Amino acid sequence: MNVTEVIDLLKNKADSKYHTGMLRFGIDNDKALGVKIPEVRKLAKLIKKDHDLAQQLWDTGIHEARILASMIDDPALVTPAQIDAWTKDFKTWDVCDQACGNLFDRTPYAIEKALEFSSHEEEFIKRAGFVLMAEMAVHHKKADDLVFIQFFPIIEREAWDNRNFVKKAVDWALRQIGKRNGTLRPLAIQCAERILLQDNKAAKWIAGDALRELKGKV
Repeated sequence: MNVTEVIDLLKNKADSKYHTGMLRFGIDNDKALGVKIPEVRKLAKLIKKDHDLAQQLWDTGIHEARILASMIDDPALVTPAQIDAWTKDFKTWDVCDQACGNLFDRTPYAIEKALEFSSHEEEFIKRAGFVLMAEMAVHHKKADDLVFIQFFPIIEREAWDNRNFVKKAVDWALRQIGKRNGTLRPLAIQCAERILLQDNKAAKWIAGDALRELKGKV
């Protein structure tokens, strides 16, 4: 299956109402066709892994084609340069999250990129750093607790950032790490309690939301 055929299949699944509704979820639909994620996943299962096709799909700039690319690319063939290039192309939170959760967090570079992106100035690149932390907490079942403990100081450090897509990702990372096991939960709670002491609106929101889930109260 070539890139033109895949785009035609995506266009056949386009839904004008869904396309319009994307805006309500804070997703810029200018480059989108309006294809629901379950439909994109069905197509990904049909195509299976195809690194070269993934590159071609990403290069189209089409919203759903980029999400599909993250689903069919082979993590073993992804390079740090590719991660950097794709991350610079992020224009919406959902493409960011799909690329991180479907692909980047399954590469050997997930930890280093999480650390690197966490202090980036660009909103969606910075979000990617914390989404990687959250996704690793879910997917890396056998990872040592030390992998995640190193993220707490970074989460605490960046809790000041009031940009919507950053603060939500910081909160997500903190909650997912805390929910991972009984060792990390109290450490995540302690981190949230320290964040709560910061004289900053974003920090207090992050801490409050995390504590509600991890501890059951603010």
